[in-house]
Amino acid sequence: MVRKAAGDAKKPVKGARRPELRLPPLEPYGGAGLEPDGDYDGLEFRDVDFVGQDGGGARFMDCALTGCALDETRLHHARFLDSVLTGIRGVGTDLAESTLRDVELVDARLGGVQLHGSVLERVLVRGGKIDYLNLRKARLKDVVFQGCVLVEPDFGGARLERVEFVDCVVKGVDLTGVTLTDVDLRGAVEFAIARGVDRLAGAVISPAQLVDLAGVLAAEMGVRVE
Repeated sequence: MVRKAAGDAKKPVKGARRPELRLPPLEPYGGAGLEPDGDYDGLEFRDVDFVGQDGGGARFMDCALTGCALDETRLHHARFLDSVLTGIRGVGTDLAESTLRDVELVDARLGGVQLHGSVLERVLVRGGKIDYLNLRKARLKDVVFQGCVLVEPDFGGARLERVEFVDCVVKGVDLTGVTLTDVDLRGAVEFAIARGVDRLAGAVISPAQLVDLAGVLAAEMGVRVE
């Protein structure tokens, strides 16, 4: 009897589980600013200026942040749980080693945001543009990037499981040392790899994307195309 090898049969790609958010009635935020290890529950932050403030270790549960400025805001080790962040903007926002679980990030305008070492689970990033996103050694599970633009994101050493790229543009992505499991790239409008093309095992791409990657793959294998 001949047994089929594990890779003989096509396995369906496991889709990402999206966050299911039902925010309770929210109270307007009336505080003077962020506090380290602060506890924020059931609050609405609208057009609040958090520039340069320190909210390291803070917890946001059942919150809505809309139109807030987060330039150089320190949110290291913060936790965002069952929350919606809409239209936030900032450069150099520090979210390193933070946790985002059941979160929607909508129409963000961010640059140089630090999320290295963070944990993202059931997160939807929809619309907006994020430049130089640092997700080195982060863990992403059930994450969807939809209709957004990512410029030179760094996934170096990260672990991605059930991650989807839908109708989005990804330019100059760094996949060095990344581990991919059920990562679906087929819906991306553009997915340009700067480094780490050899780490695509565990991802699914379309035939058209394979053609686009042919030159990069050939270079990686040392093949001359003339």
